[in-house]
Amino acid sequence: QVQLEESGGGLVQTGGSLRLFCAASGRTFSNYNMGWFRQPPGKEREFVAAITRSASSTSYADSVKGRFTISRDNAKNTVYLQMNSLKPEDTAVYYCAARFYGVADYQYWGQGTQVSVSS
Repeated sequence: QVQLEESGGGLVQTGGSLRLFCAASGRTFSNYNMGWFRQPPGKEREFVAAITRSASSTSYADSVKGRFTISRDNAKNTVYLQMNSLKPEDTAVYYCAARFYGVADYQYWGQGTQVSVSS
């Protein structure tokens, strides 16, 4: 079992920046590929970014490419999402997720942190 806790959300103006944190506990963090997802108001949850367990590879949704950066620190059991040039359409609840390497689906999810971008 892996426990995930997000933090760092808040209210920011268009063009601003936020850094999200996801602290993991319970299992060997470096065995897990990590991802960030978000759920905008009234919409389904969508993929934002992912990082492999060794941080050798990252991937991003087209909507955030060039503005968001995912990273991790295995010594601190933490994954980050640096969000720059924020837009109102980035407003959502952001979730951290973990999947054991070799497993296709994300197995563990955090409770989410709210990000609101005002125009």
